[in-house]
Amino acid sequence: MITLPGERKSQEPGEGSTWFTSTLDYLVNWARGNSLWPLPFGTACCAIEFMSMVSSHYDISRFGAEVVRFSPRQSDVMIVAGTIVDKMAPVMKKIYDQMPDPKYVISMGACATSGGFYRAYHVVQGIDEVLPVDIWVPGCPPTPDGLMYGILKLKEKIERGELDR
Repeated sequence: MITLPGERKSQEPGEGSTWFTSTLDYLVNWARGNSLWPLPFGTACCAIEFMSMVSSHYDISRFGAEVVRFSPRQSDVMIVAGTIVDKMAPVMKKIYDQMPDPKYVISMGACATSGGFYRAYHVVQGIDEVLPVDIWVPGCPPTPDGLMYGILKLKEKIERGELDR
């Protein structure tokens, strides 16, 4: 018998059956959290760390996020990895708008989060100026473990229903 989150055993004696008590929102959020399809938007060295994270060594597939899609219409998590310049920001926003709802954004690394050490007129000083960011992963570049931790935090937030839009 498979035990799902929220499942409780029956209180009736001798029946041997189980009751499934939950809400539909809880089940939908549980399914969404365990089937993330990331879209990498890599522009710099953080993208190399992303590639390492989806390799067999780190095995993100055990958390249900192994299906990397390069089409925005087939993904629900955009991972922005690297420096975003002003000319690239409208492109990134257009790709984000093409993703189906619900959609989530992970800002990976110092450059995507705050512009990093590029304090210049042409660099976006944080992608939250353009997109709603759900998770920030610190580092320059962040380790694959750090990105994996960020994905797991996103999964937890989705399952708790904090990101219902």
